Amino acid sequence: MRSTPSSAPIVITCGPAYAPIDAVRRITNFSTGTLGILLANAFAAAGRKVVCYKGELATSPLAFAPGVDARTFATNDDLAAQLAAFGPAEAVFHAAALCDYEVEAVRDATGAAQTEAKIPSHAGGLHLTLRPARKLLPELRGHFPDAQIAGWKYELNGTLEDALHAGAHQIDACGTDCCVVNGAAYGEGFGLLDPRGRIRHFADKAELCAGLVAWAK
Repeated sequence: MRSTPSSAPIVITCGPAYAPIDAVRRITNFSTGTLGILLANAFAAAGRKVVCYKGELATSPLAFAPGVDARTFATNDDLAAQLAAFGPAEAVFHAAALCDYEVEAVRDATGAAQTEAKIPSHAGGLHLTLRPARKLLPELRGHFPDAQIAGWKYELNGTLEDALHAGAHQIDACGTDCCVVNGAAYGEGFGLLDPRGRIRHFADKAELCAGLVAWAK
């Protein structure tokens, strides 16, 4: 049975990370950070101490509730370093949409490497070689051995069964306590999957946040 200090906070990550192409250009995704802000505010309303790491490129217009300790991150590695140095947490909700790929090399049409801080626009067509980026979820159990940890699985392709299978695999591979499954493969709403394969359905973000607050108790 895991045990954490009663004063340990709830940690939430949300919004997008980015991977630099050069000093002024980057790869990112469409995550807004809205769900993480709603979840942070729900925990704050329940009287919990909350720290929320939001990607600096998040576009959500929502504001954090008073009392939420809001911090920002840039890249996968930046968030990883901040979480590694954090200390004990009661629960960790890793909802951030981190980069699956990062830039390994940039070459022009002739095959010449482009290494300038700002690749000139007259370089013409460019070829980007991408490599898999660092995954943070498998590292979280090492940083937070006594915390409840929730991962996310956003699936666009496949069926509901495929989405739930992906969520179950994530739980097994990362040692997490649950997985929130959503996306077109899952269908409308959100599913909360536990290690025993049980699934609870929530119709919208508000229901999900209320469910996660109750789950963390």
